[in-house]
Amino acid sequence: MKHHRKELSFTTTTRRAFINITPDVERAVAESGVKEGLVLVNAMHITASVFINDDERGLHHDYEVWLEKLAPEKPHAQYRHNGAEDNADAHLKRQVMGREVVVAITGGKLDFGPWEQIFYGEFDGMRRKRVLVKIIGD
Repeated sequence: MKHHRKELSFTTTTRRAFINITPDVERAVAESGVKEGLVLVNAMHITASVFINDDERGLHHDYEVWLEKLAPEKPHAQYRHNGAEDNADAHLKRQVMGREVVVAITGGKLDFGPWEQIFYGEFDGMRRKRVLVKIIGD
């Protein structure tokens, strides 16, 4: 069985962002040489997420609006976590959007359904964050 590990890193220019990382994961799968297996893609920070959905700008806007209603950034004083930091909302948003995804690899390619893409969700940006890509298979 083969295995391959790769880290991606991101520094967003905004506090919140959604980045399509599908091409990065596809490159990692190609580098691995795995033809049949699984890829795990997970955010390595508690205020970031990895999820699968459609790459459609309107949907991303809807996520932003919905998440902000669920866990508004301000006022910062509404959260007990906030004190030295002001990112309690980012922790809550990450819980909703999830930590990781697992995708099957078939014939050396990501085995997606229609329109599926892998996204990195940033909820407390403007600093370097990492995503782990771990591939196992034959």
